[in-house]
Amino acid sequence: MATAHPVTVRGTDLSYVDFGGPGAPLLALHGHFGRARGLAALAARLAPAHRVIALEQRAHGSAAPVADVRPDAYLADAAAFLTDHLGAGPLPVLGHSMGGSVAYRLAAHHPDLVSRLVVIEGPARNEPPVLDARDWPRRAAGLAELRALLTERVGQVADYFLESAAEHPDGWGLSFDPETLLRSQRALLGDWWPDWLGSACPALLLHGEDSTVLPTAQAREMTARRPDTRLVTFPGRGHWVHDEDPAGVAEAVLAFLRGW
Repeated sequence: MATAHPVTVRGTDLSYVDFGGPGAPLLALHGHFGRARGLAALAARLAPAHRVIALEQRAHGSAAPVADVRPDAYLADAAAFLTDHLGAGPLPVLGHSMGGSVAYRLAAHHPDLVSRLVVIEGPARNEPPVLDARDWPRRAAGLAELRALLTERVGQVADYFLESAAEHPDGWGLSFDPETLLRSQRALLGDWWPDWLGSACPALLLHGEDSTVLPTAQAREMTARRPDTRLVTFPGRGHWVHDEDPAGVAEAVLAFLRGW
């Protein structure tokens, strides 16, 4: 059974979801605008072989407000969570999008903590544009209305953002601060190739062929340039490939973690 736990990491109040089970632990890291519980469908398919523990990262979900959303802050949080709170490592680390960047940077800067690396749609170079949610609806009368308003903005991936929906005294809204996440995305723009190439553990890169975030040419280059790295591409899928095809993604991840 999935259980949410509060945790203080490097002086910041965060939380994590332990999806439970008898399997070997695996650290999972969501992307921008995501939440730990949003990895539930994937975690269910990785069980019972793997017990997924998903960190809800700074500036997301129920985390305390923070000013520092530089990539190094996310990296330091993940390392501290592993060493100070899980007391585990090395173990497999999986990340989506921004969480994928945190994961491969963790492998590069703390190789003793990462045994295998799974990156879902996490580019080695992040290009504009970023997602500006500052003009998104702040409140709606109900969850159904909020879903409809978000669907007008982002289409079929509205459910990803609705993981951050919460009821407030004046209606339903999203828990993240759009201005903070805009700064966070901008801080991640640029070239992270040295970190992608900076680790030696086996790696799996999962790519949605229709993604607007990770171009197919870059996904192939990332695989070609980094030793012991495999690429699995999903035709007809986009940036949220693990939500679009959780069974297919889980199959690839399980095969990789078994040592293919």
